Amino acid sequence: MMFTAVWLKYVSLGVLVLQNTLLVLTMRYSRTLHSEGPRYLPSSAVVSAEVLKIFTCILLVFKDHSFSVCGLNQVLKEEIVNMPHLTLKLAIPSGIYTLQNNLLYVALSNLDAVTYQVTYQLKILTTALFSVSMLGKRLSIYQWLSLVILMTGIALVQWPTDTSSGTQQKDVTASSHFMGLLAVLVACFSSGFAGIYFEKILKETTQSVWIRNIQLGIFGLMFGLVGVCVYDGERVWQNGLFQGYNTLTWMVVALQALGGLVIAAVIKYSDNILKGFATSMSVILSTMISYFWLQDFDPSSVFFLGALLVISATFLYGYERTPAINPSEE
Repeated sequence: MMFTAVWLKYVSLGVLVLQNTLLVLTMRYSRTLHSEGPRYLPSSAVVSAEVLKIFTCILLVFKDHSFSVCGLNQVLKEEIVNMPHLTLKLAIPSGIYTLQNNLLYVALSNLDAVTYQVTYQLKILTTALFSVSMLGKRLSIYQWLSLVILMTGIALVQWPTDTSSGTQQKDVTASSHFMGLLAVLVACFSSGFAGIYFEKILKETTQSVWIRNIQLGIFGLMFGLVGVCVYDGERVWQNGLFQGYNTLTWMVVALQALGGLVIAAVIKYSDNILKGFATSMSVILSTMISYFWLQDFDPSSVFFLGALLVISATFLYGYERTPAINPSEE
């Protein structure tokens, strides 16, 4: 039993590293790839991911109830239909998560994968602040120190570098870079608030993780469809909801849907320290792949220093000091 728990812990962490890395890189590549015809709509991809997540969670609930259709119908009715107040509570984090998913497409359309990955670690700070203000959590000295190191690292990552490009090109690049950074910053704050709000709900209920994901997915689908109509309604009317979709697009959709399920497994089988390792490994892998394969990133020494500080802060934030053993207790 203990071996199984340890095995599940490291498998879930390994999958989280791969999911984070592959999602960022494939999303970035899919948004910058030049191809004939219209490019796929981010709002459409968000909706597709929500549908896939709901379908997957329903299958998992179906499996948990011994593949019984009656059992599935009963649990969905009891946990979702007959509990409207609890279900409606999840509309808030669901709407924020939908906004966040759309912002990530904007960010990766204007930033290279590595800068996005490192800057997005700012969500550790926003999560900590919301945790203190909403849950009354007390942070250790190591965690506060890690937040200071994190902010320093983020500042160094965004430190401007000299280029030999023309003035007009610089202005366009600077404008695009600012738009990407703004999207990441808003996503960090939305991620921190939604995560803590969702954690607060989880501590007040005993529903399964899959049921909660179904509830989130239902509202996410509703908000996503509203986003499609508001922002891309005309283009959908002209070329369809799935315009520009290819194998790479469906890979992005699948990875995005997988994210919520993987995080649920990590929360169940892992801890903060190993979760920090997973986040740091994802940043390192993204850096290597973006530099050697995508070739869309030319790091400077200042960037490497900032990235090192961000990764160190991630490790330090999950550090838990082992209490000293009292000799009298031996």
